[in-house]
Amino acid sequence: MPLSRKVLRRSYQGAVLLSVLAIAPLSWAWLASIGHRAVADSSPGWISEVPEAPVALVLGAGIRGKTPTPMLARRLDISAELYRAGKVQAILLSGDNGRTGYDEPTVMRDYLLARQVPGRALVLDYAGFDTWDSCVRARDVFGATRVTVVTQVFHLPRAVALCRTAGLATFGVGDDSAKRWASTYSYAAREFAAAAKGLLDSVVLRSSPVFPGPRETTLDAALRPG
Repeated sequence: MPLSRKVLRRSYQGAVLLSVLAIAPLSWAWLASIGHRAVADSSPGWISEVPEAPVALVLGAGIRGKTPTPMLARRLDISAELYRAGKVQAILLSGDNGRTGYDEPTVMRDYLLARQVPGRALVLDYAGFDTWDSCVRARDVFGATRVTVVTQVFHLPRAVALCRTAGLATFGVGDDSAKRWASTYSYAAREFAAAAKGLLDSVVLRSSPVFPGPRETTLDAALRPG
């Protein structure tokens, strides 16, 4: 029995509505971060596009034992470049240490120490379980007010939008070399759901981090002259 025009029209309208709802969070992230993003590519001049900020906020992206994943290693390399260029004074390493034997921040720190970034400039956040938590904890736990968030290009609009929504004056730098890694495509596909969760957490619910405090002074010490 053929479907009526009314049913077909309703089905079409429903499909359009679902499509709009799917892309709305990504559109929000993109629009909220316009003018606050730069791409760290192979050109030597990309770093000139990045304004100075007290802190680089590096978001975790997985480890394998004592080694960062290629995506995380690239984020760390960018943060080291920003530090050496005088674009940031300290690097806040925000990652997952929520289970025994998995310690992203320590692996991140050791990677940068091996590349001659001084330990006094490195601050560890062991409860950066997702992007929103990392942004809110940077503000509330570590006292940051202005940051350069470092991630990959596909994640950059959401990271910048969430940190800015959390009240941080934020610029973002995204690595574009991740397209050569197969895992990048699965991470990029997850951005639809992650952007929706980010919009819900930050704008609708104003969710608190899993571990909201207490206040730490390690970043204050890292930013202190001398």
